[in-house]
Parts: sequence; C-alpha cells; structure tokens
Amino acid sequence: MVEDSLRDKIYRVIFGTDTSAGQRFDIALIYLILLSVLGIILDSIEAINDQYGYWLFRLEWLFTILFSLEYLLRVYSSPKTLSYMFSFYGLVDLLSILPSYLALFVPGANYWLVIRLLRVLRVFRVLKLVRYLSEANLLLRSMYASRRKIFVFFTAVLVLSVIFGSLMFFVEGPDNGFTSIPRSIYWTIVTITTVGYGDITPQTAVGQVIATMAMLTGYSIIAIPTGIFTAEIAREMHTETSNRRCNVCERTSHHPEAEFCYHCGVTLPDQNI
Repeated sequence: MVEDSLRDKIYRVIFGTDTSAGQRFDIALIYLILLSVLGIILDSIEAINDQYGYWLFRLEWLFTILFSLEYLLRVYSSPKTLSYMFSFYGLVDLLSILPSYLALFVPGANYWLVIRLLRVLRVFRVLKLVRYLSEANLLLRSMYASRRKIFVFFTAVLVLSVIFGSLMFFVEGPDNGFTSIPRSIYWTIVTITTVGYGDITPQTAVGQVIATMAMLTGYSIIAIPTGIFTAEIAREMHTETSNRRCNVCERTSHHPEAEFCYHCGVTLPDQNI
C-alpha cells in the first residue's frame, strides 16, 4: 500500500497543523501568498511594470505553478475530495489560480489574483487562534440580528436619494451636469454619505439649498446604522455572558473568557464557539 502511505504523508503535511512539518508548510505557504499578492500590486504600478514587468510576469507564473501543484496535491490527498473542492477554502484555493490561466484569453484577468489574500485566513488555523473566531461570530450574529433594521434604514435612505435626485434634476438640469435622474441620484448618495467628489455641483441658488438639505440629512442619519449595530453587539455580549452557567452553584453572568466561577471558584465549562 505504498500509494496509501504516500497519500497519508501528503495529507498530514498539507492539511495537518499538529505536526512540525505541517506547520512549516502552512507558514511557508502564507509567506508565498503574501509575496505573490505583493508582486501583483507592484505589477499594477506603471513605472515598476515598465522596468521589471518581465520578471514580475515570470514570478507570477512561478507562484501560479506552485499553487496549482499544491491544489492538485490537496485534491489527491484529501479523504473527502468533493467536500474539500466545494468547501470555502477549496473554492478559494481554486479561484486563486484560475485568473492566471484566464489571463491567457482575457487581458487583465491576472489582477484578480489578489483573491489569494483570502488564503491567509489559514493563519487562524495554523497559529491556533481559533478562540478569536468567537469574537468574529459575535459580530456576524450582531449583523444578522440587525439585518431587518438596516434594510429598513437603507430603504428609507434610497427613497430620500430618489426624491433629492429628482429635485436636483428638475432644478439644475443637464446644463449643470445633472444629465439624468440616475446621475442626480448618484450625486445625492455621494452628498448624503459626505464623500463629496465634486464632479457634479449645483449652480443655482435653489439647487444649493437642496444640496444643503441633503448634506444636513446625511449628517443626521449617518450614525443610525452604527447605533443599531452597536445595540445588537451589546445584546449579544450580554447573552454570551448570561449563558455561562457554573455547574456547581449555577451562577450566571460570567465573562466569556473567565475560567473560574466568580462565586464558588470551580472551573467553568467550556464555552461553545
């Protein structure tokens, strides 16, 4: 069973983090990912591309070949091939090499290789930082719980944007850059979000009054989603602390990272992540 033995060895190195070889492989992989993304970023700079474009192109294909080989080894050594291929990491691994091959037919597709940066998420697994995922889960639960309120808020903002945009199109017109209602709505959203690109500006007195109202509206509503999200985070944190119950004295409201009960001092049960 030489093939099975070789397959198991490859699996322990590529997928395992409990061995020194597996940890070294993953850390080296993360460095390669960062270097490849840095090369893509530098290649997009015209001055660097003119001088070093040839070598950056070769380096990009070197990384692509290495990552392609790594992906094939993952597919080969995984005991559940389809589960890996359609998992989050499996899809990211595949998408991180496809743009290089697509660039042979679609110019510029290689810049999508920055998706390789998602593969750095493996650092949580490599460095045993899984406990930090509980904080990420808290944020995700808060976002999910506030989804309806946020949806209603953005709907209201969209309605206001359409109203302000229509008014500006009627008042300013194409002569002042407001060539259509969609373009006027774009100006309204840019104004309400306080970005203010300045590519379109009202020229009439009435238009400037409407613009002032839009700006004040933007300052008035910009804090609303933050307040909604903060309230949900506070609620989730309260629920998280309330759910930690001591098995001996049955006291609750322990801190999520507490190891011992604040009342009787016994070890608290592990918190589900």
